[in-house]
Amino acid sequence: MNLTVKLLLITALVLSIIIPFGYFLIGEKTKKSYKRAIGVNAFFYFGAFAIAGIMMFGGAPAQAADVAETASNAVGFGYLAAALSTGLSCVGGGIAVASAASAALGAISEDSSALGKSLIFVGLAEGVCLYGLIISFMILGKL
Repeated sequence: MNLTVKLLLITALVLSIIIPFGYFLIGEKTKKSYKRAIGVNAFFYFGAFAIAGIMMFGGAPAQAADVAETASNAVGFGYLAAALSTGLSCVGGGIAVASAASAALGAISEDSSALGKSLIFVGLAEGVCLYGLIISFMILGKL
């Protein structure tokens, strides 16, 4: 797919989300505004596909993808995998630390001898982030 087609498609899809919801949030919330918001959304959504289809099939015939483009796609997916492994593990680790640390503070305030045990659980929750970071370094090492 051509870069222009991709940008047009992404722009139209973003507009199909932003415009109807903005129209809905600013205006009155009646049955008529729901219908207008859905109509505007459908117009942009299907209009984007129609324009992208015309641009895709209206030009010169597409050539077969060469090896360099396939390799760049593989590298791009590798970077995406590395980012997802780090990002999702850090989100999960943050959720775990939030619950473990608050429970640890409550336990320490009642009994100060629980400090060592509670720090172990908080450290284990932080370890999830480090495991995701290690996996992303392993993925980047293979690229």
